[in-house]
Amino acid sequence: MDYLHYDMQLEGDDLVEVDLDKQANIRLLDPVNFSQYKRGAHYTYYGGVAKLAPFTLRPPHPGRWHLVIDMGRYPGTVHANVRKLKDVN
Repeated sequence: MDYLHYDMQLEGDDLVEVDLDKQANIRLLDPVNFSQYKRGAHYTYYGGVAKLAPFTLRPPHPGRWHLVIDMGRYPGTVHANVRKLKDVN
């Protein structure tokens, strides 16, 4: 499976903002679940299908996270811009 991957160190007040050029799946995975994802095994994640951009995610806790963007079963490629932001609220 082709996918975009971003290895990120995120703090509790960080947000991840993703701009896409088309609809895609956005998944925020911890290291264990990213390993499962790569093997095609069962995994859990935060995120979902992004139909509108920007798509914003908040990590449930600080730590190392893997942001994965893919087209799922659909053909084609996706282009993305990813930014780490601080939550000002």
